[in-house]
Amino acid sequence: MSGARSAGVVGALLWACRRDLELAMRSRAELAVIVIFFLLVTSMFPLAVSPDPELLRAIAPGIAWVAALLASLLGLSRLFASDHADGTLEQMVLAPAPLAALVAGKVLAHWLVTGVPLVLLAPVTGLQFALDTDSIAVLAASLALGTPILSWLGAIAAALTLGARGGSSLLALLVLPLAVPVLIFGAGAVESHASGLGAEAHLSLLGAGLIAAWVLGPAAAALAVRIAHE
Repeated sequence: MSGARSAGVVGALLWACRRDLELAMRSRAELAVIVIFFLLVTSMFPLAVSPDPELLRAIAPGIAWVAALLASLLGLSRLFASDHADGTLEQMVLAPAPLAALVAGKVLAHWLVTGVPLVLLAPVTGLQFALDTDSIAVLAASLALGTPILSWLGAIAAALTLGARGGSSLLALLVLPLAVPVLIFGAGAVESHASGLGAEAHLSLLGAGLIAAWVLGPAAAALAVRIAHE
């Protein structure tokens, strides 16, 4: 019985993830906007501040992480909105498949199309700010661990604001304060590595946050979806 239930959970997660990925591939322009926004934000700072390499290396982690946060916010408002508008979300709530698994699949798809490109662009960002190879690797690792947490925070906030007037503004107000610890540890990992203290502590905290997000996030987001549905 437990094996069948596990298979049902995994199947529901994979189905929701595959479905959202297929939908995302149909709107490649929206995905391109997120990538272009991240590149523009990270590219403007080196042009606006002093070209001093030391200064650029000092501000690089914070700028990269703020840009990643803002870029991830661009697609969060549509995470549940389109399914809510066409009635698909109601069918998910009423379906025999676990709602938490379906929500987890949607969040995984969101991270694959928004978070993974930002991780892959970390070397480009690092080169613009004169980061060395090791610092770029730490930046990419921190983004790989931290961006899924941002996706989960955004998913819960998107579900809570579903159908609300001015939902996008409320979404940003909810996510930004909660994302502060992620930004601190993510940027701090690169700064600690650059100062010779090592990035292990910060990356471990991000890893712990990622585990907590995947353990608690599905249930919290599913509950928020049920509340919005009712």
